Amino acid sequence: MNGEGGSNARARRTRWLLAGGIICFSLIAFWVTTTFETVPPILKRGIQPSDFPQLIAGLIIALALLMGVINRDPAPDLLKRPTYLTIGLLLAFVGLVQLDFFLALGLFAVAMAFVWGERRPALLATVGVVVPVTVFFLFDLVFRIRFPRGLLTSLWYG
Repeated sequence: MNGEGGSNARARRTRWLLAGGIICFSLIAFWVTTTFETVPPILKRGIQPSDFPQLIAGLIIALALLMGVINRDPAPDLLKRPTYLTIGLLLAFVGLVQLDFFLALGLFAVAMAFVWGERRPALLATVGVVVPVTVFFLFDLVFRIRFPRGLLTSLWYG
């Protein structure tokens, strides 16, 4: 195939590879939700903890299938450097969470802002402190959800 036909075949193949990747990720996420504990019927108010993420995973799978069938956009461009750096930052975040969620969140917020173009040190420092502190106090004081202990959370929880 040459010319327009090859381009269409590439676009179709790329579209289905992308849809397949999204579906695989969603199936793994769905499987993980099957390990959630169930709430006894007498304590249940609404849905089980696994129901909502399973619904979202199912919706994402349906949309990925729909994308593979009806999307007629040309093949996407190759990923740019910031995209690869973002993927690396996500992996680093997952690793740092083992030390402390909020330390990882602060470092991730600063690094993400830097990778995507922010260069003002004061703003980067603000993002690195305000984002994790806001998330922590919102969940801890307002929603009364305690986080697993880590380097920083152990200081607050005592």
